[in-house]
Formats: sequence, C-alpha cells, structure tokens
Amino acid sequence: MKGKTLLGLLLFLIMFLIPFLSVGAKIPDKTDKPSSRSSSSAVQSGQQPQAKPQSQPVSQTPQSSAPAARNTAQFKILDTKSNQVLTVNDRDFLYGAIVTEMSPESQPEALKAQGVAAYTYYSRLRTQERANPTAALKGADFSADTQGWQIYVSKAQMQERWGTKFDEYYNKLTQVVNAVYGQVLKSGNDLADATYYAISSGRTETSEDIWGGKRSYLVSVASPGDVFAGGYQTTVTLSADQFKAAALKAAPKASFGTDAAKWVGAVSRTAAGSVKTIQIGGVSVTGNDARNAFGLRSANFTLTCKDNVFTFVVKGYGHGVGMSQVGADYMASQGLTYKQILAWYYPTTSLTATAA
Repeated sequence: MKGKTLLGLLLFLIMFLIPFLSVGAKIPDKTDKPSSRSSSSAVQSGQQPQAKPQSQPVSQTPQSSAPAARNTAQFKILDTKSNQVLTVNDRDFLYGAIVTEMSPESQPEALKAQGVAAYTYYSRLRTQERANPTAALKGADFSADTQGWQIYVSKAQMQERWGTKFDEYYNKLTQVVNAVYGQVLKSGNDLADATYYAISSGRTETSEDIWGGKRSYLVSVASPGDVFAGGYQTTVTLSADQFKAAALKAAPKASFGTDAAKWVGAVSRTAAGSVKTIQIGGVSVTGNDARNAFGLRSANFTLTCKDNVFTFVVKGYGHGVGMSQVGADYMASQGLTYKQILAWYYPTTSLTATAA
C-alpha cells in the first residue's frame, strides 16, 4: 500500500508540475461545475454517484470571511418529487449542493473546490434559464430530486441523515462555505461550464470528444489519484441474449447473426481512452449511447466475448469531463489547495466573486 501511495504521488507531481513550467497564475486583488446540459455526478456518503458538471492555473482570490452580507441572491429549484418550486438563497444552496455531490468526510479543500464548481455550474444554468425560460420548469432555474439527494437538499434533510454526526459535519461545511461563498469560475466574462463527475479513468476527457462542444478549459489532464479509488474499475457481464436486448436500445437497426463473437466490430477512442464509437450489429453506436444501453459507469470500457458471454471492463465513473471528485479529494490529501485543484481541472478560467 505504501508503494502504491508513493507511486501515485510521484505520478501526480510529474503531471502537476509540467503545465506550470509554461503558465503562471494571475492573482487578482479582490475576493471573489456541463453547455446547458445538466450532467453532474454525485459522490455521496453511502450513495453511488449519479453519473451526469487542469493543467494550467486559474486566477486566485482571497477567501471571504463575512459572506452573510452578500446573502441576497436566490435559486428557484423545481423539486421533481413534490412538483413544487423551492426558493433557496445562494448560501444555503451551496451547503446542499456540496453534500449531494461529495461525502462530508472528504478533504476540506476538495469540498471547497466542489463548492465553487457547483455554484458556478448552477449559476450559469440560472442565468441561461432566466434569459430563455423553459415552460416545463414552471419558473424555476433547474430541477432537482431532493428526496434522492440529487443537486440540493435542505439542512433538515442533513440532520435526518447524519444524526449524531450532524454538528460535526455541518460545522465543517460551514467553514468550507465561508471560505468560498460567492466565488465562481469565469471564462472571459462568462460563467464557466464547470462540469464534474465521480471518478476519471486516470485522465480527464475533453468536452469536444464527449459532447461535441469545444471549451478551452474542458481539456484532457492527468488525474492519477483516481486509479487508487474504490470503484475505479468495474465489470459488467451479460449473456448473448442480454447483450442483444440491450444493444437494440441503442441500435434498433442492428443485425445479429448466429456467431455472437462477430456482433462487435471496430472501436474508436478519445485520447483519454473513452469509446467514441463502437460497431454493434453493423451499426455505429456512440460510446455514451453504449454506456447508457449497457448500464456502464463510464464510456471508458473494453469489451470481450467468450463462450457467448460478453464482459465489459469499465474504468472510472461519470462522463469524465472537468473535475474528478475523487481526483480532487486525492489532490487535497496531498496538500493542494482548492485553488490549485480548480487550476488543474479548469485551465484558462479565472476565479472571481459574484455580487451574491
């Protein structure tokens, strides 16, 4: 175990230092999470992440010590279970947005990075929705499943779940929120599309490879700490009948002969290893569609067939674009700050303050 830790640290230091040889951090004087698709992944204590929100530094800002003075902005959230629109001030939203994504036992600096990414991501959705409202949202900025601990939960829900641990966890979160409240990532004058997810394959993906939309700050960077995470590699095994039934969801026109070993053809991959396209039954299927059809944790997979049994070996958990939550926690455990973590996963963005 000691050997693995030392190896991981060595790999990380190598990958981390290279980009900083050519790019320097800009330090503003004052304080200051995917396109409009909502695709954040969750890492919640006792829960599995909800799969679908770098190498150069972001601008840095001092921490805020008195966030309450700016506690005026609000999010409007459509609760999908109750069908009611909740009004939540930005500061309270930050608590709920962090804990639906990461365990409160995570490293504080990782929680701070998650807070900034989530606040940025949903602030961006809010801005877009208010400029061009969606009727189905009933005046809300976005929807959330609060009962399922997706996107936002209230303080009362935290108390109910955490029980005797509530005070410890909430006090820790308060310190995190105090440190980053109001801080967002920007690309130029626009809020960044600060996407995130649970576990990378060991390297993040570009937005262009996964969704087709190019973002200068959603590029591929190393995330070596992920390979040591529980759940980094998973396996899915399907019979030929199960495979065929699932494949037809993604490729209704696929044709399957009697030899199952010939059902799968050529595979193309991204630079980071995720499947871009795969030939199934003579039809080209995207990696994301294959992931959804076969119930895989990510599109970074290998597929073999032996004795009419199909085996997927999957790396990572989530879409892979932007910040890896497990990667962020590993970086924080090695002594990096939330500013350095954000700098690593979202290059060319600036960390700044909103008027919240």
